Amino acid sequence: MDVVEELNKKQKKRTLQKRNNRISFSASLPDDVCGVFAGSVCAVKYSTNPFLDMRESILEMIQYVGVCDWKDVEELVYCYIALNSSEIHESIRDAFLSLGSSRMS
Repeated sequence: MDVVEELNKKQKKRTLQKRNNRISFSASLPDDVCGVFAGSVCAVKYSTNPFLDMRESILEMIQYVGVCDWKDVEELVYCYIALNSSEIHESIRDAFLSLGSSRMS
């Protein structure tokens, strides 16, 4: 194998690895959301760090909508779980828990 072929092979491998590291956020709000988030707009985002991106997104939603009580938090959790693939549910859980623990300390 010559040098050019070897470089092309390495580049293809890197490109595939980059694609595999991206995770998609969904963009259609569930029909049964009827609380404070009912009029919210969903955005699609590709992420290499779902935990940090979810945490940032959750904070933005809390601040923008003005989450006041536990019912609003439950609806927000539901929206994130319903909108995203099971691959990142753990990141969603961890992001919510990290926000809860940082607000309690």
